[in-house]
This record gives sequence, structure tokens and C-alpha cells, in this order.
Amino acid sequence: MATPHINAKVGDFAKTVLMPGDPLRAKFIAENFLSDARLVNNVRGIHGYTGTWKGTPVSVMASGMGMPSIGIYSYELYNFFEVDNIMRIGSIGGMSERVKIRDIIIGMGACTNSNYAVQYGVQGSYAPIADYGMMKTAIEECEKLGASYVVGNILSSDMFYNADPTVTERWTKLGVLGVEMEAAALYMNAAYSGKRALAICTVSDHLLTGEATTAEERQNSFTEMMEVALNTAIRL
Repeated sequence: MATPHINAKVGDFAKTVLMPGDPLRAKFIAENFLSDARLVNNVRGIHGYTGTWKGTPVSVMASGMGMPSIGIYSYELYNFFEVDNIMRIGSIGGMSERVKIRDIIIGMGACTNSNYAVQYGVQGSYAPIADYGMMKTAIEECEKLGASYVVGNILSSDMFYNADPTVTERWTKLGVLGVEMEAAALYMNAAYSGKRALAICTVSDHLLTGEATTAEERQNSFTEMMEVALNTAIRL
């Protein structure tokens, strides 16, 4: 059954979906990694494909930018299309001396400045975390590939441009490795839906050093992260 945001039917998506933010990155993965990839969604230009990787069905679909966007798409995939596992594969801004440009950050937890968790009515602050089994498998795949990776806490922010120029140093003081805009909502949707989630991100720019990659590099060159995610997907 199609939803307002996904024009597909049950069975069109594999049990595991990779979710980059950028629709063109989803297209790149489908065209360069998946075998027999077919387009299963293109509502609002959000490309979704299903194919196989090493003989196992895998889907890839863009999430768009921000927690409201990934919140919609991941909720619908989990609850209407029988998807069990979603991996966010995206870019992240490094904010720790522990990481460098193009490192992979595996988000064990996702802090947030968002009010996304208010909907659950819990008393206190909910701590969104990754699925341990998915995280363990991704770490093993990083080791196999010899990828440079760090595991730890990340920040999912509602703001790309923050009016407070001092906020980065306070998150860094608490050991946060990098900042992105989606993982916390994905982790909360997974928990609420009884499903699994993980964020695997590549450091695209560094808030401490000022280094940065181009938009084209972010779209096409983060292939190590993509391969880690795909190899993780077929083991779930």
C-alpha cells in the first residue's frame, strides 16, 4: 500500500534499507554497487531502489535532510513496508581531535537538540542508541576493509547554522565525535517500532581544522562507507 511519501507496495523493499540523505547518492549506490537495481520510489524525487549485493536483496533510499524528513521515511518503511533494518549512511562534521577528514564514524548513540522525543511522553531525556548487533557487524566489516573508523557518540542537530558560535566546544567537551542531522530520529523510530537502526557516517568536514570535501566528493567518493554498509546489510 502506498503512503503519502512512498509510492510502493509491500515487498518492494528488502528487509534492510540503506539511507543516504542525498537522492543522488542513493542513485549512485544503486548504479555502482547493486545488481539488477530497480526504482521502487520516486515521490518528491526521493529515489528508492531495490537490487542485490553479493546475491542478497538490499534497498537504498534517500532520507532527505533533517530529523523531520528521515522521521517520515523511516517510520513508513518500518511500519508500512515491513523493513526491519535501516542504516543511515551520510556525511558528518567532525568535532573531535579523535577523528579526521574521511574517517568513518559509527554512531553508538545520538545526542540531539531536537524535541523529537517529546511525542513519547517520557519523563526525562531519552537516550537514542544504535542496535548493538548491527553496530558490532559494521565494526567487523570496517576491520576487514582496513577502514579508518571511530565508534562513539554523535550529535543530531536541528540547526545547520547555529546562532551560538560556542556550542561546538561544549558538545566536544562531552566527547561527541561529530554532528549530523538525522540519526537520533532514526534511532527513536527504530526503538518505537521494535526495529533496528545504525548510523555510519563519513567525516566530510572538520569543525576544528576547517578541512572540507566538495559536494561532488560527498555524493560519489564515500565508497568505503558504502561498502561497509552493504557488507553489514547482507549479514543481518
